[in-house]
Amino acid sequence: MTKSTEATATQPGGAARLSTLDRYLPLWIGLAMVAGLALGSTVPGLQRALDAVQIDGVSLPIALGLLLMMYPVLAKVRYDRLDTVTRDTRLLLPSLLLNWIVGPALMFALAWIFLADLPEYRTGLIIVGLARCIAMVIVWNDLARGDREAAAVLVALNAVFQVVLFGALGWFYLQFLPGLLGLSQNGIDVSAFEIAKSVLIFLGIPLVAGYLTRRFGESAKGRAWYEGSFLPRVGPLALYGLLFTIVILFALQGDAITSQPFDVARIAVPLLAYFGLMWGLSMLLGWAISLSYERSTTLAFTAAGNNFELAIAVAIGVFGVTSGQALAGVVGPLIEVPVLVGLVYVSLWVRGFFPRRTPTEAAAAASAATDRT
Repeated sequence: MTKSTEATATQPGGAARLSTLDRYLPLWIGLAMVAGLALGSTVPGLQRALDAVQIDGVSLPIALGLLLMMYPVLAKVRYDRLDTVTRDTRLLLPSLLLNWIVGPALMFALAWIFLADLPEYRTGLIIVGLARCIAMVIVWNDLARGDREAAAVLVALNAVFQVVLFGALGWFYLQFLPGLLGLSQNGIDVSAFEIAKSVLIFLGIPLVAGYLTRRFGESAKGRAWYEGSFLPRVGPLALYGLLFTIVILFALQGDAITSQPFDVARIAVPLLAYFGLMWGLSMLLGWAISLSYERSTTLAFTAAGNNFELAIAVAIGVFGVTSGQALAGVVGPLIEVPVLVGLVYVSLWVRGFFPRRTPTEAAAAASAATDRT
């Protein structure tokens, strides 16, 4: 977030909490979507050229955009405060429940309810539900003024569980449970190494870079310089990386989106339901167990988001780039991005419904606010 965003943090109203740059984020995202579609449909050979720029199945343009997007936020994290998050079982246990039990089960149910007659799309959506978010959620959380340190811990926790559980959950939701219920079955064959590679690239690299930047920056010139001079300069890179990633995604998949609009609409319906239900349920749970607004927001966005990079890579690797499963994976972020941007504004609006902090929590939050840039 930009410095002006933080300066308006105490003003009433959701919109007042965002800087001019952030306030018009939906407009910039809309323009990025249109630009991506226009580039993909008007520049001959662009999609083939972008597809060709890969290393071991990883799209370099998308990887660049995601790393550029995540690094500034992770550079802002106060890593010396992470222990306050890891000790908070009221946050960690609900996060594990929502991400690894509720989320996959809800996507399985929605996929079968809305796409029972379209098995390829149904399978693709279930794969999206299994890939818990470890990347873009950090930006949404920051825009909604969630707990930055909590977000760093929860996405790292999701990363570990993703490596361990993704394959087993894929077998459970695509083979065992459908067979138990008398439904048609599918399967995926993805190694823990492939999942670990995705986690390393899209979370490990920016996390290590952010940690080292803060550590050596503060050691060399002090915290005042780091947070007062350095962070305001790199902060806008998060927005630029986000917009660049959206342009590339839409340029890569422009043909599929424009040539199959009714299929895209069918896939979009359960996704809209999923994102709204996961976010709303998580916010209500945070409120019910008396979490602060900041940690409830972090809980909600980490539960609602998905790791679309992994979902798309698995769908393409198992079923092929032109498969319905791959299209469902691609539609995931195209629906997720505008929906979660909208939920940023809803989050800021509902902030007043959450309980006031204790004096200790308020003092800690005031100290944290001075660190934001």
